[in-house]
Amino acid sequence: MTIFTDGTRMLANATIADLLRPCEKRLAGFYDVALIVGGSLLIGLCAHVKVWLPFSPVPVTGQTFAVLMLGALLGSRLGCLAVLAYILEGAAGLPVFAAGVGTAALLGPTGGYLFGFIPAAYITGRLAQKGWDRRIGTTVLAMIFGNLAIYTFGLFWLCCLMGFNTMVLTFGLYPFIIGDLVKIILAAILLPAGWKLLGYGGPTGKS
Repeated sequence: MTIFTDGTRMLANATIADLLRPCEKRLAGFYDVALIVGGSLLIGLCAHVKVWLPFSPVPVTGQTFAVLMLGALLGSRLGCLAVLAYILEGAAGLPVFAAGVGTAALLGPTGGYLFGFIPAAYITGRLAQKGWDRRIGTTVLAMIFGNLAIYTFGLFWLCCLMGFNTMVLTFGLYPFIIGDLVKIILAAILLPAGWKLLGYGGPTGKS
């Protein structure tokens, strides 16, 4: 479906990546593969931007910001595929995880957060396809929902490893709230600004 505003064609439910996709089918296929592989490598790089906390087995990393931004930029399908590629790369032994290598990392304290990246990318991507990344307020909400998905999986898995007690929140939630707020603010600035830079404003049309 397409819509027209001021003579300019724009894809309905488009993400920023959609606007830049080549029209030729074969080139578009290469473009999508490049986004998936590049996105997975970006998450891996951001995993090594980390700070270990002396009291927690879960480090503060740049991964969550990369995952949520990729979801919003690429959309639900490509965003999820980029995260899946990242997890497969790590499971195969590539040094892309923040804590551990291979399947041991997936079964360790950070494993729940890693698997939570998949629904987080889907949620932020799906909401971006509905235009939520074009306004500051809805971008904030989209990032919050994505973070909630990560914490739901991450805290549940920590509970499985440590038992259901309040220490799980001390190890896996409280230390990360301030950092997540900073990431949400950055996303709320960058994503709407990206749309304006491309010449589009509002939820569905050209400003």
